[in-house]
Amino acid sequence: MVGKQKELLVIIPAYNEEKNIPRVFRQLRMHRVEEIADILIIDDASADATARIVEKESCILIRNICRMGYANSLLLGYRYAMYRNYHYVIQMDADGQHDACNIPVIYRKLLEKDEKGHCPDLVLASRFMEGSSDFPVSIWKKTAYAWFRFLIRAISGRKIVDPTTGLQGLSRKVFCFYSDIRHFDDKYPDANIILQMLLLGFEVEEIPAVMHARTGGESMHNGFSACWYMCRMFFDIPATVFRIKMLKKDVMAGRQHVD
Repeated sequence: MVGKQKELLVIIPAYNEEKNIPRVFRQLRMHRVEEIADILIIDDASADATARIVEKESCILIRNICRMGYANSLLLGYRYAMYRNYHYVIQMDADGQHDACNIPVIYRKLLEKDEKGHCPDLVLASRFMEGSSDFPVSIWKKTAYAWFRFLIRAISGRKIVDPTTGLQGLSRKVFCFYSDIRHFDDKYPDANIILQMLLLGFEVEEIPAVMHARTGGESMHNGFSACWYMCRMFFDIPATVFRIKMLKKDVMAGRQHVD
């Protein structure tokens, strides 16, 4: 990292993304993201040239000595942001699906105050809102997204158009909250975590985004992992509701402020 630390940190977990991550860096440079944010790449013990490619770029690189998984890599990034006193985090994928043009838009939204003078705690970048770019989705995924949308709206009263988006902006209050493993799913932080934040009273906003289909490498939601993901969500969503509604865990979290 060169120069003074910014208030915004972009966290990009990467695992075997040698085919995609050069395009991610080209986009970051194209949209001059380095002027508003520091870039943190968390290489999750990649077996390919991912880390060697990243080392040539002007960014922060953390290399996991053994594979921790996507969620735990994000947790590591949140803790880095917390201890380095960043004010905001934007998380994005290293596979090229999340266009870097979204970063300034998400950042502006994080800073935008509503009529009560409150800024969002969590900004979700949606693939499916009016104004979003076209994004191809399989029938299976459309069904899953519709089911998650229904559950979130039925339980929280909020309509979330893209309940599985990984492109998100987080205030310091949110990433400090996530830094406690009890508040973050270390396997599949997805619709269950969005529902948690809504139920806890965090200010969640959704904006349209530009995203692209993956062109290389493998998704973490393929084959058996996709089935396991759905099984986890089947149990995690009711567990989230039970923990907050019945056990009253962290019920004041959305009303507390981090110094």
